[in-house]
Amino acid sequence: MFQQLFDRFNDLVWGSELESKGTLGHIAALLLRHVYALVRDIIQGQLPLRATSLVYTTLLSIVPLVAFSFSVLKGLGVHNDLRPYMYEVLEPLGAQGREITEEVINLVDNVKGGVLGGLSLAFFIYTSISMAQKVEESFNHVWHVSRPRSFARRFSEYTLVLLISPVIVVVALGMIASISSNRVVQALLENESFGPLLVKIGEFAPSLLITAVFIFLYMYVPNTRVRFVPATIGGVFGGVLWAAIGAVFANFLAFTTTKTIIYSGFAVAISALFWLYLSWLVLLVGAQLAFYIQHPEYLRIGRREPHLSNSMRESLALNVMYFVASAYRDASRVMSFDELAEKLKVPAIALTPIVNRLEQAGLLLSTDREGMVPGRDMARIRLSDILEVVRKRGETGSYRGPRWLPGIAALAHELDDAVNGVVGERTLADLVDELSHKP
Repeated sequence: MFQQLFDRFNDLVWGSELESKGTLGHIAALLLRHVYALVRDIIQGQLPLRATSLVYTTLLSIVPLVAFSFSVLKGLGVHNDLRPYMYEVLEPLGAQGREITEEVINLVDNVKGGVLGGLSLAFFIYTSISMAQKVEESFNHVWHVSRPRSFARRFSEYTLVLLISPVIVVVALGMIASISSNRVVQALLENESFGPLLVKIGEFAPSLLITAVFIFLYMYVPNTRVRFVPATIGGVFGGVLWAAIGAVFANFLAFTTTKTIIYSGFAVAISALFWLYLSWLVLLVGAQLAFYIQHPEYLRIGRREPHLSNSMRESLALNVMYFVASAYRDASRVMSFDELAEKLKVPAIALTPIVNRLEQAGLLLSTDREGMVPGRDMARIRLSDILEVVRKRGETGSYRGPRWLPGIAALAHELDDAVNGVVGERTLADLVDELSHKP
């Protein structure tokens, strides 16, 4: 009974029945597929586990990160101006949110100027970069990216963000203050028609700010190119979901606080941990939606690895080496992994094992700028070497070698001889020459 209902629902979601109903049916099918994929990833995937990991990382890094960022703001004399905005962000925690905000401000007020010098500054930057690295790993997991940023890129880009972000906050606060004090805005606030509308917009300002932060993170953090439209859809969805869960959480917290005192003095810590977990989970769910908007081909399979045939692996290996070698001959450009996946129209999850094996065999080499070049002279890379990577190199998982029947082992040798007879002594350079001269 349940299997029949599941099969019927599965056909409804992935079949063409809804799409045949016209525009509304097509929209309904898209919504159902995205909702199904997100719920599946939350229940069966690693999003909750990674959100929990980020909570743990946040607890280790939050004090140095907040102290570093707010101390920069303190040097500019504006850290106290953030108090109302922190109240708004932590509003779902109720009175505990105000308590946490005051503790943060007091922490910054007590930071001495010399604390941020020398080894302490290096420790603050290190812990902050470590947290950013964990966030990048989670986003790369969502985006099926197996190649993180190089250490040089991480250090330079993350340090730049840590130093620039407080300045951006100052500029934003200055713009908000100047806009609020503008005579036109003041006149509109006093107007009976526009005044309430502007007040409502002001109430939604924290949610809009969170949405903007989500969009920025979705476009900047993953080590791949994220288009603006998918990032915006994911950011808006994440911002709305964050505001909705915040309202529900605030009401739930207010109700339980008046009904029970089970956690007593631990209520602040437990509430903050749970809210932190929900915030990270919402951030990752929004990133997952942005990924599916940009890559709808993953909606049905999720993180299930595709089943490649031996013929597909051989074709992928030859294509990868050809495109990398062809690009390498043009000194002005180097083939990147994303460009390679786009050229082959193959999901990254299917391409990654092939590229990794070619690198392990020394046929491919990653550059400092995360491009790919041939591992040695193209005239010394035989096509049989490339095919051998995907045809012969492997393991059974046992510490002993497999025991083949003599007749089957002889047949396998005949197949290998047949392949070698086709490719002969042709090299990668020969292949590039042959294909580049074809119309």
